[in-house]
Amino acid sequence: MFSVTLREIMDEFQLEDVSECCRIDEIVIASADINRPGLQLAGYLEYFGTDRIQIVGKGEIAYLEVLSSEERYQRLDEFFKIGFPCMVVARGLEIFPEMVDVSKKYGIPVLKTEDVTSRFMSGLIRYLNVQLAPRISRHGVLVEVYGEGILILGESGVGKSETALELVKRGHRLVADDVVELRKVSDKTLVGTAPDIIRHFMEIRGIGILDVKNLYGVGSVKVTENINLVIQLELWDEKKNYDRLGLVEEYTDILGIKVPALTIPVRPGRNLAVIVEVAAMNNRQKKMGYNAARVLNDRVLGEIKSNSNVRREDLA
Repeated sequence: MFSVTLREIMDEFQLEDVSECCRIDEIVIASADINRPGLQLAGYLEYFGTDRIQIVGKGEIAYLEVLSSEERYQRLDEFFKIGFPCMVVARGLEIFPEMVDVSKKYGIPVLKTEDVTSRFMSGLIRYLNVQLAPRISRHGVLVEVYGEGILILGESGVGKSETALELVKRGHRLVADDVVELRKVSDKTLVGTAPDIIRHFMEIRGIGILDVKNLYGVGSVKVTENINLVIQLELWDEKKNYDRLGLVEEYTDILGIKVPALTIPVRPGRNLAVIVEVAAMNNRQKKMGYNAARVLNDRVLGEIKSNSNVRREDLA
């Protein structure tokens, strides 16, 4: 299980602490689910997830507004008594004194944002899905090439970093070198990033550590990228038969998600950067419904069938 502190969320979304709660730095969020407590404020407290952030918008505030001060305090007291990480009031709406009083009573912070309720909720859900996603680390390089996230794997010294450096020189972007953190943010999406401590740095044997952002500018790097293709680099093995047509689709499993994969042999004279560029464009074409290998295969089969019909006519 992964978690994120409430302080980090407040910094990310510029949330104001209305209740001046002293426990903010102790509160951690471990659920990407959030809740709008309309039913709970009305008194229905069954099936309530106590680990969820509570978002209050115009509807909830309008309901509380029609109650008397005593009723409002009672409803809020019953709700806060159950316990939850925090409450966020959106749209910069009025914070009732009773809400602040109950917040201090139970030590549950009430926060405030000027953002529209639906926009804040969607942004918070996206943020939590990324921060709390299942993750693993892989030794490799992640680059963005023509809008495709390419994860380059291989044994140490095979040329991953050198290939990434050449791609950066050709106008593409580096996401991570050496260690890539992979997060499963949905059932179909993997996102890769670099650990904070080595972000935008690259190691080239014989030269040392390079700061790619300072060398090539901010346009040469990116913080995160989806994983669209995995390329496995390996030293050329003369005894191994490498795929020359690409008719059979290969995949690799990462955190339960199947990602298209290629194995590219490495030997002197091969321009790996150009090969990765072509692989990225070809993968993009496949996603758009065009497979060059299948088109060529259909043409060859069509030609064979045509020649076979001609021979039969000649024999007849």
